[in-house]
Amino acid sequence: MSQSISLYKQLANHKLFNKTINFDLKRIKLVLKKLGHPERKMNNVINFLGSSGKFTTLHSVKYFIEANKQTTTSYISPSLRDIKERFWMGNRFLSHQEIKQSIKLISKFKVPLTIFEVLTVIYIIYASRQNTNYHLVEAGALFAKDSTNVFDFPLAQVIVNINKQHLNFLAKNKKTLDEVIYQKVGFLSNFTHIYVGKQRPEVLSKIKKNLKKNKSKINYPNNWKLMKKNKHYFFKDKKNKIKLNTKNIHSKGLLENLCHAIKIALDLKIDKKVIENTIPNISFEGRFQYLKKGKIKNKLHKNEQIMLDGAHAEADAKNLANYLKNINMPKYAIWAMMKNKEPDLFIKQFKGIFKKIITIPIENEKNCMSAKDLETIAKKNQLNVIKANNFSEAIRKITSTDKKLISCLGSLYNVGNILNKN
Repeated sequence: MSQSISLYKQLANHKLFNKTINFDLKRIKLVLKKLGHPERKMNNVINFLGSSGKFTTLHSVKYFIEANKQTTTSYISPSLRDIKERFWMGNRFLSHQEIKQSIKLISKFKVPLTIFEVLTVIYIIYASRQNTNYHLVEAGALFAKDSTNVFDFPLAQVIVNINKQHLNFLAKNKKTLDEVIYQKVGFLSNFTHIYVGKQRPEVLSKIKKNLKKNKSKINYPNNWKLMKKNKHYFFKDKKNKIKLNTKNIHSKGLLENLCHAIKIALDLKIDKKVIENTIPNISFEGRFQYLKKGKIKNKLHKNEQIMLDGAHAEADAKNLANYLKNINMPKYAIWAMMKNKEPDLFIKQFKGIFKKIITIPIENEKNCMSAKDLETIAKKNQLNVIKANNFSEAIRKITSTDKKLISCLGSLYNVGNILNKN
């Protein structure tokens, strides 16, 4: 058993900590008080919140800052391959031993935290000790009472695309998009810079209503645009036009997240040339990621390509489907998903795209959907589908000398497992 899995199991089985999501800032604020308020020692905090695109926007901003010879800490959720990935400390990730010691320290306070709250406190403990230029913090599901909403005066708060992805975290009588927007946007600081990413028109209108009385400086997405000219994409605002010279970022949604990050980087006084030179180096693990080498890639035939995308919301499925429609080769899918998602809304976006879908469970995840249940849902949507017991069996059912693209989709946890196997 790897140290990462061991640490996750330690958290899941801890008598004091709860795997159930429970939004309440009282618990984490009590622990931070007992620790002497380390969160108050962190300058230049930038929150990233919303439904789709938090990681890719944060990751791009991180690239630009570090290319500008400045330093960051970052906190992301979830990790893909190892729990350490959640905690970046300027020039390294936290070690397993440091994480283990922190869990022991936090448990001494006898405060019943959720697992996500424990992870947030671990980040804050170590980030507060770093002499870095910026602290980049990805929110969990919502934001009003999310454990990352504990910084009194953040430098900036970044709102990525908001959609219905987190309805399952709301009370039965409040499962509406309006409530999701309110929970994410209605509790932002009045003393910061707010950056709103690209949204559907009706969502943007509701965001503006929620921010009507907010006294922060607000940058709406009409301040910049993603434009295409002669097969090339560009970021454009009133002062700048920057070519998105990338072979690693493949969809319109991800390119918009990159543009959002460029806008933030420009406002952080990062030179346009630094941004242009950095763009080719940016890639997003587990998001539209083609495996170009490794154990899994080596087992496939030369004519077969394999791509991983951990997106799991309806809006993300539409973005992936639009990309796949332009891929001129037979396409197959390996589909896995957690129980708290909306599999029917997700998979129906791929009608007419895949020749066949193979459903699998997610290894080491008790709360995943069974291959049988996913198969039933896909059949209801008139999709050609069969089930497999695991990823290896799914690959055996697909692989041949024929030219094809294999897309592994529906779960970041499953993508992490595949990356570890590779």
